[in-house]
Amino acid sequence: MTKGGENLAKLLGLGDNVIDCNYTRRVRYPGGNCVNFAVFGKQIGNETAYVGKIANDQWGRMLLKILQEEGIDCSKCIIEDGETGICGIHLQDGDRVIVDENDAGLVKANPLVITEDLLNYIKKFDLVHSSCYSYIEEELIKIKNAGIPVLYDFSDEWTDDKLQSICKNINIAFFSGKDLDEECLKDYLVKCVDSYGCYLAITTIGGRGAIVYNGRKFYRKLPYNFAGGVIDTTGAGDSWITGFISSYIDNMKKMEILKKNSPDNFLSQSDVEDFEDHVIEQSMCLGNLLARRNCLVEGSFGKGSPF
Repeated sequence: MTKGGENLAKLLGLGDNVIDCNYTRRVRYPGGNCVNFAVFGKQIGNETAYVGKIANDQWGRMLLKILQEEGIDCSKCIIEDGETGICGIHLQDGDRVIVDENDAGLVKANPLVITEDLLNYIKKFDLVHSSCYSYIEEELIKIKNAGIPVLYDFSDEWTDDKLQSICKNINIAFFSGKDLDEECLKDYLVKCVDSYGCYLAITTIGGRGAIVYNGRKFYRKLPYNFAGGVIDTTGAGDSWITGFISSYIDNMKKMEILKKNSPDNFLSQSDVEDFEDHVIEQSMCLGNLLARRNCLVEGSFGKGSPF
């Protein structure tokens, strides 16, 4: 496994991979929520890996080669006959209009199953990220029950029924706020934590920034330099959540280590809450930094192939 920062969180992207076919530029880029998560985590110094089914076609082989060049551990990927998922993208003022061209390809046609061997591998990580485009919702409870936090990206493919159904299998809910107003979004964030079983719920709302809820309070952050222009917003949400969660998991893990090796009266509850408040605020800042940088890169993380 590629070694990242010695004390940084170990992160796993589990699930989808695609080729983003940008018809405006006529360039194909590697992507997918879970692929992007692994790459962005590696870029900021974390030890990361990607696990998923990769099609044994031209685009699957290209994607695997790029991931390996990026230093991502892909040793548990499963190579199978089938098609790589293709997303057609048209850019309008830097924003994306996306069309799924082959129904997510192999990833949806024959979804990943978490075997005992794979679960033992997963237990090496501090957090697992998956998504609605990975089609493994019923498998995620195996990871949660093993004590590994699961972050799930609903993207904009969510309803209240889906939140209720899936949140019981995960720990952290992340979704696009679509065009909903903030009070409505806060209601859904509260449901995810207070009613559906997550301990964090997060929404990003484009130029309006992001909102986090942890069961005690809401945290709000506007994006950095929104007026500074963008080249491409592909992967912006993935980069934001990678920056946020890597910082959050890393810092909360350190607090738990200190608590474990200290007397019972080491911290008061108000101390713990104060620490978490500052961790969430700082983590939102790192999410902003990574998302801002990402918006100045073509595709999710470059590596384009002209056509």
